[in-house]
Amino acid sequence: MKFYSDKMNLNIKDAVGYLTFKELEKYPFINHAFSTRLGGVSKGPYKSMNLRFNCDDERGNVLENYKIFCNAAGFDYNSLVLTDQTHTCNIRKVTKQDMGIGLIKPQNKFDVDGLITNEVGVTLVTFHADCVPIFIIDKVKRVIALLHAGWKGTVNGIASNAINIMKSEYGCNAEDIVCGIGPSISKCCYEVSEDVFNKFTNIPNINVEDIYYVGENGKHFLDLNNTNKLILKSEGVKEENIFISDLCTRCNHDLLISHRKTGAIRGVMAAMMCIRD
Repeated sequence: MKFYSDKMNLNIKDAVGYLTFKELEKYPFINHAFSTRLGGVSKGPYKSMNLRFNCDDERGNVLENYKIFCNAAGFDYNSLVLTDQTHTCNIRKVTKQDMGIGLIKPQNKFDVDGLITNEVGVTLVTFHADCVPIFIIDKVKRVIALLHAGWKGTVNGIASNAINIMKSEYGCNAEDIVCGIGPSISKCCYEVSEDVFNKFTNIPNINVEDIYYVGENGKHFLDLNNTNKLILKSEGVKEENIFISDLCTRCNHDLLISHRKTGAIRGVMAAMMCIRD
């Protein structure tokens, strides 16, 4: 399998493959990773690094995948905080008391698509199979947030919500915030209906001409990555501090999982981030 990216590194350890943003690696106080298909024990349509519980994959396989992935990417298995994502713009603050929820403790983070913390050792987890992962770091206050932004979360402002919580609850300054966006389905592959497209024309402070193009078939194609970048900029995050992955999930199906490519019978990837000890 050939791999090339200007923005991300593909790390391989013990046959487990995971992606990291080259620019975010410059901040040693955080550990971050985005899983790939590589290195798990799941079979069939979930092969092989499936991190999704609510499917026909055996729960034991998924738990083993988490252990394998955490060992390879350097996360404490017991520190993970998982959510039940429903394409909202809801974000929850989490602490060490939340560690293990959704994995080794019962799920209680329902209708949540973003997590935020300033506590060392708490690993935030979100799930993706085309939707946009957004890694957010305040390099001064040492606050982190991790978001799942599908088209609904994007158009309803989950990125704005995260920045505003960081400002109001943690005293963050937008100029100190650094963001990594993607991997996700890119504008080359994200065809949407006119109804969905029309919702994006109403996002404040964004010129719709910057976030879509019309294909040869006359259909609208949306750029979720750039939309979220422009939303972050509107909240005061500097353009030079926002880094967009150049990996499309659908185009790189051999490495990444894409709902648009395979449909609903598939695994999911996970984004993870924590503040190091």
